[in-house]
Amino acid sequence: MNQLETIRNRAKAIHKTVVLPESTDERVLQAAESVTRQGIASVKLLGDREEVREKAAEHGIDLTGIDIVEYRKEAKRSQYTEDLLQLRKSKAMTPEQAEQWLLNPMYYACMMLRESRVDGVVAGAVLPSPNVIKPALQIIKTAPGVKIASSCFLMSVPNCPYGEDGVFFYADCGFVPEPNAEELAHIALTTARTAELLLGIEPRLAMLSFSTKGSTSHPLVDKVVEATRIARSLNPRLSIDGELQADAAIVPDVAAKKSPDSTVAGRANVLIFPDLNAGNICCKLTERLAKATAIGPILQGLAKPVNDLSRGCKAEDIVDQVAVTVLQTRF
Repeated sequence: MNQLETIRNRAKAIHKTVVLPESTDERVLQAAESVTRQGIASVKLLGDREEVREKAAEHGIDLTGIDIVEYRKEAKRSQYTEDLLQLRKSKAMTPEQAEQWLLNPMYYACMMLRESRVDGVVAGAVLPSPNVIKPALQIIKTAPGVKIASSCFLMSVPNCPYGEDGVFFYADCGFVPEPNAEELAHIALTTARTAELLLGIEPRLAMLSFSTKGSTSHPLVDKVVEATRIARSLNPRLSIDGELQADAAIVPDVAAKKSPDSTVAGRANVLIFPDLNAGNICCKLTERLAKATAIGPILQGLAKPVNDLSRGCKAEDIVDQVAVTVLQTRF
């Protein structure tokens, strides 16, 4: 059984409900059918019931057992409007603004999650990432004790001897553009928790740089060194090392030459990139050149799980992201 199957099977045992706001996209409907058929989660779709059913029938998709919420018509809108006004009181939100927000299915889905009507939200097959992330931050907010929300990708690389049998967590690849040392440390800690939560593995974190253990002197290297120090001070039991070049982080032979005393070098399964440029570029290259399966961006550090998708995703990617979202309810 591979790691993605493990995630799906663990999700089946939890019995949670996930809402998919982009209900007229064929891939989303296919995923909703698959998630329901496999028992990974209960699914709610947002949209006009007749329109959604017609779209499903057009593509031969069975929506049996899936709840279609006509969010523009249902009576709960008035309560959500009042709750949203209270939530955004410090921002001087008007009733008209609240009603306008709730015409957007992503905002409505987040209100459903905030009110515990569902356990998670997955979107982004159609919406750009900022249109998924912003409502999540405005309505769901970060979890208590979490300094910064961030994201990671679960990368499953076929026929790869490195990482956790070819599985890695990459962070941050889709959220924080230029984290400072403290933010980078907190991204590392949160990603370690995500790795434990989703796969039950011992996270071994490499703080990546273009230098290994002082081989190069530069302020960008200094940031990674400081982030490693902060992360260690916040969680002394965490298996983390840096700064490490990527080859030293994952290849045992290279690690033996560049960082022989490290307990992480050559064994890392969680890769923390120094900025979004590096993380996002490496994620896309790994996916395309190594034919890896990329699950994410997995948003982490939120009070309740909301997850993003790539607009180039396949239906199976959405299924996996739903399974991840179910497991994140235990964050």
